[in-house]
Amino acid sequence: MAGTRRATIGRPREFDVDEALERAMRVFWEQGYEGASLTDLTAAMGITRTSMYAAFGNKEDLFRRALERYFAGPAAYAERAPEEPTAKQVAAAFLHGAVDTTTSPEQPSGCLSVQGALAAAPADRAVQDLLADVRNDACARLEDRFQRARDEGDLPPTSDPGLLARFLMTVSGGIAVQAASGAGRDELHRVADAALQNWPPA
Repeated sequence: MAGTRRATIGRPREFDVDEALERAMRVFWEQGYEGASLTDLTAAMGITRTSMYAAFGNKEDLFRRALERYFAGPAAYAERAPEEPTAKQVAAAFLHGAVDTTTSPEQPSGCLSVQGALAAAPADRAVQDLLADVRNDACARLEDRFQRARDEGDLPPTSDPGLLARFLMTVSGGIAVQAASGAGRDELHRVADAALQNWPPA
């Protein structure tokens, strides 16, 4: 009987890994990488530090997993936008997708990839580099898409695909910061529309 009791007490705590990762993602989203303490993370996830390390690795590993979840879920617009049929539709989907994600009442405001990088200690350089790589990859995908649009005549020959991609990344980053500061969804959709007014004609 005693042996059975000890086995029960010593059994590893069971938890929903997917749900725990979702909660960790929200903590990072709200507080950034530096601001999210292990205490905050494990409390939100409902697990011990030992369980967190066993399931996800260290804090940086957990953040990487949370970032993957973010771009596969709330920020999936960034992957979908380049599939739009025209360059202008790509740009509109990207900016308005950014607005919808950063202002959703059901989610933290702002953008996880932006919030995560706003404050980071020198020791967290790997996280800053990771987030820079994520943003640069997104920019490169847009540039490739706009290069194809120019080749197909959907953008004028004088257009600069790299500049257009960086323009969208800059505006979407600004949208994220404004959303985190309390700007409303309708207002930011109007900002996105204003940014697209001078989009190069086909």
